Amino acid sequence: MDQMAKGLITIGLILVALGGLFLILPQIPFLGSHLGKLPGDIYIKKENFTFYFPITTSVIISIIISFILYLVKK
Repeated sequence: MDQMAKGLITIGLILVALGGLFLILPQIPFLGSHLGKLPGDIYIKKENFTFYFPITTSVIISIIISFILYLVKK
């Protein structure tokens, strides 16, 4: 039971940190304007249809989160 409480607190702190990061990120000139517009992100715009899938951005965020969780676990 104690491990579960620690895990939930860790997840909560990570989510709070990510939320703060997403608030600060657009203010960083060289990084905020490029996140979500990386090469490999799929963006299709037609007359009445827009499809956007940030696959490269998702992979990079996944790697960063995995690394953070690896550090927290260690």
